[in-house]
Amino acid sequence: MTESENYVLDCIKRWVWSGFYSPAQIESMIDDVLEHDCDAQMLRNCIAPEIELKLSAEAGWPATTDCDRLDRAFHELHEQGICALGNAGYTMSDGYSEVSEATANGPSGHYKSYCFYHGQDVERALEGGGIMLAFGALNDDPVESVAVGKMVCERLRREGFEVEWNGSLETRINLPRFLWQKRTNA
Repeated sequence: MTESENYVLDCIKRWVWSGFYSPAQIESMIDDVLEHDCDAQMLRNCIAPEIELKLSAEAGWPATTDCDRLDRAFHELHEQGICALGNAGYTMSDGYSEVSEATANGPSGHYKSYCFYHGQDVERALEGGGIMLAFGALNDDPVESVAVGKMVCERLRREGFEVEWNGSLETRINLPRFLWQKRTNA
């Protein structure tokens, strides 16, 4: 296998194990990372076996995973006026863009603040490094932003997460013992 093919195969594995993408979406996403020296069909043929491997692993997962608890926390935060987004783009910049879009398209006046994690955070979690969450007030007020951080931390603690945050706007919230187990989006 070429270096490029190994890279694409790693992408496929991350996309499958993230739990966010259907097989058709993954197949489409491959086109964005293929290089001229890649055997596209061979790589596409790797999707189904990787999904089967993940589905087999899912059978041994607990009924409620850390991902389920985080989704539940994000739902409640949304109800409290915090635009809480999972897998919001790939970078911090992408995450801010997705928050901007979601708040612009959301119910008028509902959102006052935000919380999100992005694709690089998912990759970190897949590697066993926990997950980081960005947060803040939509109006960029520092006092309100710190209050948002505290609200997010409290909600995460109620879900049973170990939460690390030093109270600074310069530091994202960390869930250091987060085990990434998001069920397959088929």
